[in-house]
Amino acid sequence: MTQKSLHANPSKNRTPRHRAREFALQGLYQWLLNNEDAGAIEAHIREAHGFDKADKVHFDALLYGTIKDAVELRAGLTPLIDRPIAQLSPVEHAALLIGAYELKNHIEIPYKVVINEAVELTKSFGGIDGHKYVNGVLDKLAAKVRDVETGAARGS
Repeated sequence: MTQKSLHANPSKNRTPRHRAREFALQGLYQWLLNNEDAGAIEAHIREAHGFDKADKVHFDALLYGTIKDAVELRAGLTPLIDRPIAQLSPVEHAALLIGAYELKNHIEIPYKVVINEAVELTKSFGGIDGHKYVNGVLDKLAAKVRDVETGAARGS
């Protein structure tokens, strides 16, 4: 596979919210590959080592919200990517969906944090340069969906 198995223990010294994102990425990976039911995925993930240290509320929001909004999230991502979504690696696809979901639905999380978290997930679970791709796509999406915040941060 890649640097870490998707069933590896969550990274040590991570916040509960980061752990929630790691587990959500694993769940979305299963969903993308097997089109498994979100409830079955959740039940399986909740049994995983280290899940007790994750932010369970944020995990549920990410897993169920991303799956529920996947069509809309993909529609927002499609004009920003250089290939059909089906050609993305499942890790990049899942990280982009999580990032897009958080950018649109969790405005309390600064856009730079959302992008950084998606990049870190891709670094941990994805291919060698996948994190650069995820960073570029989410940066463009943030400029569209959080234009006031990104404009203020960039001084415009």
